[in-house]
Amino acid sequence: MLDLIGSGHFSHGDPEVFRPLVDNLLLSDPYLLLADYTDYIACQDAVSAAYRDTEKWTRMSILNTARMGKFSSDRSIAEYCKDIWHVSPLPIETGA
Repeated sequence: MLDLIGSGHFSHGDPEVFRPLVDNLLLSDPYLLLADYTDYIACQDAVSAAYRDTEKWTRMSILNTARMGKFSSDRSIAEYCKDIWHVSPLPIETGA
C-alpha cells in the first residue's frame, strides 16, 4: 500500500504529494503506525471471512450487542476525566 501511495497512484501521478507521509512512516514512525500492520491485515482478513459467512456474522453481531452492557458517552468521558486525565469539571457561566 505504501508503494502505491508513494508512486503517485492516489495523487494523479504526482509522487511528491504524499512523500512526507511515506517518509515519515518509513524513516521515523513516531506513533508506531506500522509496528502491528501485519497483525492488522491478518485481523482484517479474519473479519472479512466472518462477514462473508452471513449466519456466523449475524450470530456474532447479536451476541456482541447483547453482551455490551450499558454504554453512555457521558459516563465514559467522566471516567476518562477522573481515572486517566485526572481532571475535574469546571462550572460554565451562562451569562444570564
